Amino acid sequence: MSKTLKHKTIILIGDGMGDLPIAELGGKTPLEAAAIPAMDLLAQGGELALMQSVPEGLPPGSDVANLSLLGYRPEKIYSGRAPLEAASMGVALGERDIAFRCNLVTLEEGANGRIKMVDYSAGHITTEEAGILINDLGSEFNSEKIHFYPGVSYRHLLVIEDGPRDLATEPPHDHTGRDVSRFWAGYQSGFLKNLMEESRRILANHPINDARKNAGLLPANAIWLWGQGQAPAMPSLISQYSINGSLISAVDLLKGIGVYAGLKVINVPGATGYLDTNYAGKVEAALDAIIDDDLVIIHVEAPDEAGHQGLLKEKIRAIEDFDRLVVKPIHDGLLALSQDFQLVVAMDHFTPLATRTHDSRPVPIILFDGQKKFAPSQRSFSEANAITTGIYYSNGAEYFRRLID
Repeated sequence: MSKTLKHKTIILIGDGMGDLPIAELGGKTPLEAAAIPAMDLLAQGGELALMQSVPEGLPPGSDVANLSLLGYRPEKIYSGRAPLEAASMGVALGERDIAFRCNLVTLEEGANGRIKMVDYSAGHITTEEAGILINDLGSEFNSEKIHFYPGVSYRHLLVIEDGPRDLATEPPHDHTGRDVSRFWAGYQSGFLKNLMEESRRILANHPINDARKNAGLLPANAIWLWGQGQAPAMPSLISQYSINGSLISAVDLLKGIGVYAGLKVINVPGATGYLDTNYAGKVEAALDAIIDDDLVIIHVEAPDEAGHQGLLKEKIRAIEDFDRLVVKPIHDGLLALSQDFQLVVAMDHFTPLATRTHDSRPVPIILFDGQKKFAPSQRSFSEANAITTGIYYSNGAEYFRRLID
């Protein structure tokens, strides 16, 4: 027998907020150093716990971790990141299709032929510039078996019929500022070699990149393929729990998860996935949606982006913006609508500034009920305080059942 949520529920996800103690902050994490009165209030008055969002053996990516936050067991359904992004973009994958995430990146080739990953996002290239570049690559390469699809900023999609299934790829954001020659060498086989090398030639001589360099910006001088996979077999939340809902994010990956989960994907104008995103628009859309929906998810990418770039001030700002511009107005809005609500505040994974990549350790999570049904932790929101509560969910399905039981 299916279950339904007893309360209206909103889940707020601050992507990559978790971090490690930093000497410059006196041994505090960015979350501990940030001014976050709204999250502290919810943590003190609700249940503060740890949740294992990344199952053992799976990569600690936003794809795996956010599936957990929606109550899924990624080890049972996960097939790769790119197929989820394909769903967001309305790209239907055939049985023989392999989808790849296609980043526009900035590479630098040294005198010895070594390849360095200067920037995984080509300086956070604009969507307009990136669209021209990807469409021009499509004009060169698109065929019955190969298709480029433009996305948002540096994030795009490549679908190859009968593409390589066992190619070892790496997320480019894991290697910012590092030598990636051995990973680049992995692409030098079959038709991928020509695809990768010719794309570099086309991008290197493109007017968009000439203009970016003249403006002192990083050029998008290469593509980087990763996160490949086939379409997953993933049950919807409606079929599992009779839950209807909506998802709000600027990121194609999250939108794709929403599509497979059977959620309505709400596209908010001005949502960028970075510090300049339209926070107010996301909040307004969520409070409008929760009137009719059982569940609404808001995802904010900015803390993760700052973590990948190793930017301490920007990460603290992203966390404080999330608290002030998302958590507080959502809490206030729910109070104005009804006392009968649940509010979850979470992060999908850690993105430590020291490593600039994701971490698979358990994440702190707040479960707050408008009618005070969760025992108050009386602790502020931090990585360390979540450990001290002794409350631990070993996977996303456990915490999600806590919401619906």
